Amino acid sequence: MSSLDHSIPVPAISRAFEVVESSSNNKTATHSINVNEDDGDGVFLTWQDLWVTVPDGQKKGNRSILQGLTGYARPGELLAIMGPSGCGKSTLLDALAGRLGSNTRQAGEILINGRKRALAYGTSAYVTQDDALITTLTVSEAVYYSAQLQLPDTMTKLQKKERAEMTIKEMGLQDAMNTRIGGWGAKGLSGGQKRRVSICIEMLTRPKLLFLDEPTSGLDSAASYYVMSRIAKLDQRDHGVGSRTMIASIHQPSSEVFQLFHNLCLLSSGQTVYFGPASAANEFFALNGFPCPALQNPSDHFLKTINKDFQKDIEEGLAGVIPTEEAIDILTKSYKSSDNYLQLRSQVAEICKAQDSGALEKKSTHADFLTQCIVLTSRSFVNMYRDLGYYWFRLGVYVLLGIGLATVFSNLGTDDNSIQARGSLLMFVASYLTFMTIGGFPSFVEDMKVFERERLNGHYGATAFVFGNTFSALPYLALISLIPGAIVYYLPGLHKGYQHFIYFVLLLFACMLLVESLMMIVASLVPNYLTGIITGAGIQGLMILGGGFFRLPNDLPHPFWKYPLYYIAFHKYAYQGMFKNEFEGLKFDNNLDGEQVLRDKWQLQMGYSKWVDLAILFGMVVFYRLVFLGIIKTVKKMKPVVKAFMSVPMKQTTQIMENPCATPPQEDKIFYQ
Repeated sequence: MSSLDHSIPVPAISRAFEVVESSSNNKTATHSINVNEDDGDGVFLTWQDLWVTVPDGQKKGNRSILQGLTGYARPGELLAIMGPSGCGKSTLLDALAGRLGSNTRQAGEILINGRKRALAYGTSAYVTQDDALITTLTVSEAVYYSAQLQLPDTMTKLQKKERAEMTIKEMGLQDAMNTRIGGWGAKGLSGGQKRRVSICIEMLTRPKLLFLDEPTSGLDSAASYYVMSRIAKLDQRDHGVGSRTMIASIHQPSSEVFQLFHNLCLLSSGQTVYFGPASAANEFFALNGFPCPALQNPSDHFLKTINKDFQKDIEEGLAGVIPTEEAIDILTKSYKSSDNYLQLRSQVAEICKAQDSGALEKKSTHADFLTQCIVLTSRSFVNMYRDLGYYWFRLGVYVLLGIGLATVFSNLGTDDNSIQARGSLLMFVASYLTFMTIGGFPSFVEDMKVFERERLNGHYGATAFVFGNTFSALPYLALISLIPGAIVYYLPGLHKGYQHFIYFVLLLFACMLLVESLMMIVASLVPNYLTGIITGAGIQGLMILGGGFFRLPNDLPHPFWKYPLYYIAFHKYAYQGMFKNEFEGLKFDNNLDGEQVLRDKWQLQMGYSKWVDLAILFGMVVFYRLVFLGIIKTVKKMKPVVKAFMSVPMKQTTQIMENPCATPPQEDKIFYQ
């Protein structure tokens, strides 16, 4: 992913406009707010008549998720997007952040400081609902590694470390700096602490525009308040950075959390029920006949009033209750005819008219490609070392299997029976020992989740990730090949000579690296534990059957099994390399030499050296890694094309985005590059 360091002009928004806000004594007060560059070069985000639709497969048409929404977000304020489940909160947030799915279609205007423009890298950040973190790292390690990736090379390592520590302290995590994040099977941070770590990582570049998707999801009321209070106070602590614009989708905040919001956008079924100061929402509901009962959480009252999911149960249980549909209709019509709505349209228009000269602070680029590769390799190496399931458990199983093979095939000798025994032993090593490499698939899927989050936020690109993952795994795969390989090779008494042993280990190493590469491709296409392991096992099972051992090459059925499977299965070259390494130069008791056994019994191609087989295997490793790189670089770009072809076209314009900092949209939408 390319970094963005364009210079971005920002208009001097010097016009004053009226804002209706509720004062501390709940009386509505009108005052003017001056929006100009002296207020900190903040980001004003506006959206007008925003529609988002998705294809409706049942009706063969389109279903509206958002219906003509208008609103704004101002620097130095926290805008909360609230509503019942399925009302369009996350869709609105994703639309504003440029993260809409590939099958969604968008119409309307989304502008930054009144213009269509691109945001430089580091100007915006998005904190996802799921905390995709490397569980084996400590808090300080996770944030510092991210700082090395995101912050420019013009900063020293000490400066990056100081920035990481300062950000950790800002989120109140200084007491947990040396605590591992933890995950399945390993105790670590609490849910609230993990959420704050995710926020820390995205705050390192001091973004001016911050999106948060359900930041309190899964947290208790105390943890939710602590997280949100830290978020609300971030702007006060960033001296010299300028005012920050913060937008959060949130389901059902406590009354304490609700008081932290400056503005509230309340949605129901994709329509705006209320947009304005959060402190004035109670008065709006009361004036329309839906007063909040005393001692009740306002957000609970709002959601209960506009939630249609349990409408039938409420109507059957309580007589005289206004149906939810009618309540929503009353509120939406009242909002559209209110002074609040007119004020909103006026404020959005004022911002959009501000086309004067000015420039948003130019953000620095992130670390260069070499630095990214080194940091990702180091981080991945530490993760693999600490995650017992990644390689260490597999090493233990391989050693046990190696001992089992050594005892079953002990004292091979040179009689006729040893020919079949040697072939069976080598086949098991090349097939089933490498087959178990799929055991690392779950750990790699977790790595992919972290990569997707970090790539979407522009931390680094796919190429750096592939390099880092490849180089960090090499020492562990070499260890797994060497130790079990030595047990399997020397105890049964395979072909003597260190040259033969070195070749044996190299070929085993190549096979394991190749299977890992194959599983990477599977993980990029089938990112599910069970489905991915089944898919990978099935592919390898077919390759083993067509590899030329269970059915000799000349006896394989030509359609599919001989052409093309036999030639594209890596087992063909693994068997040939191991068999040539073992049988060439051997003499058996019945005056048979190894070359004759290879030609007549195993039907091997003897026209080239065993080193060619090894070179082909390493070439396949490179090819598989390039295929994996190509998939993760293009799959996001191809999905919109495929889904657009399959869906019914709309008259409205389409926006397809995958990254708030990296993907250019279409025509009249917010520009993210």
